[in-house]
Amino acid sequence: MRVAAIQMNSGADVDANLGLADSLLNAAAADGCELAVLPENFALMPRGSRQKAAHAEVPGEGPIQSFLSDAARSHKLWIVGGSMPYVSPEAERVFGACPVFDADGRQRACYRKIHLFDVKLPDRDESYQESYSMFPGDDPVTVATPIGTIGLTICYDVRFPELYRHLVDDGATVFTVPAAFTAATGEAHWHTLLRARAIENLAYVIAPGQYGEHPDKRSTYGHSLIIDPWGRILAEAGDEDCHIAADIDPNMPAKVRADFPALANRRL
Repeated sequence: MRVAAIQMNSGADVDANLGLADSLLNAAAADGCELAVLPENFALMPRGSRQKAAHAEVPGEGPIQSFLSDAARSHKLWIVGGSMPYVSPEAERVFGACPVFDADGRQRACYRKIHLFDVKLPDRDESYQESYSMFPGDDPVTVATPIGTIGLTICYDVRFPELYRHLVDDGATVFTVPAAFTAATGEAHWHTLLRARAIENLAYVIAPGQYGEHPDKRSTYGHSLIIDPWGRILAEAGDEDCHIAADIDPNMPAKVRADFPALANRRL
C-alpha cells in the first residue's frame, strides 16, 4: 500500500496554505497513495504564536476541518491532518490537534499534542515556549486504518520514547510524526530520533515536515521521511513543497516482530 508525507512551507495566510495542501494531496493521490500525512501547522504558521487562537476550531466544526473532510473525500485518501488549532480550556491557548479523516471524509480520530516544546537550544541564542500559546493534551491515541493501526504523535513527542511504547502496546504498527522541527535541532537529531523510534518499536514511521523560513522568522528543517520497521529510509524530501511516497507492507511489522522479538523480550 502506498503512503505519502506532505512537505510544506506554510505561512500566515490560511487560504493559501489550504490551497497548497490540496494541490499536494492531489499529487499524492495521482501517485497512487491511499493515505497521506500533512505536516504540523499545515494550515497556519502565524507571525505571532498567539494568533493561532483566532483560528481555533471546535471539534467537528470550522473551515480547516471542512477542508480536510472535503479533500479526503474528493481525493479518495485517508488524511492524517498534521496539526491544527483546536479550542482549549483557555481562550488564548490552543490544542495542537491532529484529526484523521477516512477516504469518505469521516473523522475517525483526533490526537492532541502532549509534549510542548519549551526549550532553550544549547550554545545558540534561540529559545521556544510553546506552552505560551498551546495547551497540552493528555491522551495517547491510535486509529485503525487500511495501512495498519497508526499511533498518532506530533513533532516534539518524538523525544519521548515512552509514548511510543504505549502506542505499540495499544497495537500501533505505524507512527505518524508531523513536525515543524527547527533547522538547528533537525540537522542534529531529526534522522536519528525518527529512525530510533522505528527500530526500537519495529514500526513504520511517516514524518512530514515544514521547511524554510516562516513569518515569525523561524526556520524549519524539512527532510520529510518515510522509514520502515528495520530503520531503512524509504523516501526523503529536500527543501521544497512536495510529497514523498513509499510502498509499505502492512504485514511487515508483525513478521519482523515475530522474527526479531525485541518487544516480547522486554522485562521492565
